[in-house]
Amino acid sequence: MTDITIIGAGLAGCEAAYQLSRRGFTVSLHEMRPAMMTPAHKTAFLAEIVCSNSLGSENKNERITAAGILKEELSLLDSLILSCAESSRVPAGGALAVDRDKFASLVTERISHAPNITLIREEYTSLPDSPAIIASGPLTSDRLAETLKDIAGERIYFYDAVAPVVMRESLDMSRVFVSGRYGRGDDYINCPMTREEYSAFYDALIHAERNIPHDFEKGKYFEGCMPVEAIAERGYDTLRFGPMKPRGLVDPRTGHEPFAAVQLRQDNAEGTLFNLVGFQTGLKWPEQKRVFSMIPGLEHAEFARLGVMHRNTSVNAPAVLDEYLRVKSGGNIFLAGQITGVEGYMESTAMGLVAGINASCLLAGKNLPTWPRETAIGSLLHYLNTTDPKHFQPMNMNLGIFPEISGIRGKKERAEFHRNRALNALREFVKAL
Repeated sequence: MTDITIIGAGLAGCEAAYQLSRRGFTVSLHEMRPAMMTPAHKTAFLAEIVCSNSLGSENKNERITAAGILKEELSLLDSLILSCAESSRVPAGGALAVDRDKFASLVTERISHAPNITLIREEYTSLPDSPAIIASGPLTSDRLAETLKDIAGERIYFYDAVAPVVMRESLDMSRVFVSGRYGRGDDYINCPMTREEYSAFYDALIHAERNIPHDFEKGKYFEGCMPVEAIAERGYDTLRFGPMKPRGLVDPRTGHEPFAAVQLRQDNAEGTLFNLVGFQTGLKWPEQKRVFSMIPGLEHAEFARLGVMHRNTSVNAPAVLDEYLRVKSGGNIFLAGQITGVEGYMESTAMGLVAGINASCLLAGKNLPTWPRETAIGSLLHYLNTTDPKHFQPMNMNLGIFPEISGIRGKKERAEFHRNRALNALREFVKAL
């Protein structure tokens, strides 16, 4: 007999299982793949990353970000997912990016050999006896999603898209240049465009044929993962201020910033695969090859993976969950990960960690902890718990959801204040756990 059931072995489910295991509790961890696959997953690995291979920015080179603060907090809390990401990183400038297969295989190995965790490969469709953690993710199976209606009621659907990946050897390196923004490192391949090239590309993109999901609801995109063609529809220059912004990129052939630029980021440890940064797309596959081959340097590119669009599912957190990520309607069932209404890999990991630690306190007969509001994790929980349910949408980590501060004007100084306050508060919190 196990102490707790966890449904879903993605980032959040694996993190929750690990946190419970290291505290001595027995876990039954259920994962439906590979017996039942999703539209986006390709392997049987646990914690498979299906979208970007970037896990967001880090605090380095005196640059402090909200995502970096969250990673430091996860490090203090001995996060399995962060540890595996750091062991499988690939060059990405100021961001933490991973070789996705190496990362997922490492998580799978750690979970498979962890004490107290029993991994069960089957679809779980009914509500488990409590206590339990549901971490089935944005691609929750239809049958489980229907079952969740009994406890979660209203759900929110958003559409997410995956960016294409190209083979480096197929690129025309005479048409591109290697550089980070403002000359910081050499982690990106940059494809510069003239005004004429951009105009032709833009016109082809907005008129390209798309895949539309059966249950497509117009406009239901999460802003942080909007398909490149949807961004383009907002106006001629929107791409130039978004994924194709040229700022800080100087083409060595001209000595100037190009009119627009597409960046390619390394996708595996060997450096043979690169993804198109910010180019999540729902275009039909032949259209992707046609349109993206108009990008300088990609004229003869071989696509190792083409983009796909899929549905993301999350609950209306302030209406459904309490401050501990426990379902309000009763029972000791926690939700974890992206299904709670956070957006992003590390944010989902953090909610898995929270659910795991909170559930461990429940199993130990302790009071459930109140996470410090000053921390990144506490700020995410506060957003999920206090936002007006009528206007709720998924949220990723940003400085705007931290508690307000006054008397500090500079952006850098405010970020540094948030970081120091958050880490001090978390250290005190850990002592009391």
